Amino acid sequence: MPTPSDDPVGEILVSEVALAARVRELAAEVSADYADRELVLIGVLKGAIFFLADLMRALTVPCEVDFMAISSYGSATKSSGVVRILKDLDMPLEGRDVLIVEDIVDSGLTLQYLLRNLAARNPASLEVCALLIKPGARQVRSSPRYVGFELPDRFVVGYGLDHAERYRNLPFVAALRQP
Repeated sequence: MPTPSDDPVGEILVSEVALAARVRELAAEVSADYADRELVLIGVLKGAIFFLADLMRALTVPCEVDFMAISSYGSATKSSGVVRILKDLDMPLEGRDVLIVEDIVDSGLTLQYLLRNLAARNPASLEVCALLIKPGARQVRSSPRYVGFELPDRFVVGYGLDHAERYRNLPFVAALRQP
């Protein structure tokens, strides 16, 4: 049986309580900015699923949801920089107000690719809501309109974020200990 020192989940960087409070604040900001408009939320699978669900439930504006699955990590802890669409959207975006809901922005390469891809679909507006950003890891200077928390350049898990498909179910965000 593993001992606590063998546990690869390290320091908690964002608590469950802090996550819940910040998601409510972000939902209030988004709702105010999109008052009297219908919003399309694009969830980036799989990591953003918990954040998207909590954010969507707290919004006060009408919204629809669709999902994209994108890969740039595989089972590594650093982005490969090569972005692949694993699942595309089911709905057209032309003339719609679109909000990409991302779990984390680190290098910014995946988000840059996603923004270019979705902008080509002619939405009325296109913004990003990221739960977490790592300013120290960014290679591309793009800033999400809505940001939950800034984190140091460490690999994190929990609240949807994984390492090799594990730890998504943690109710907080924690650093992963590196061997």
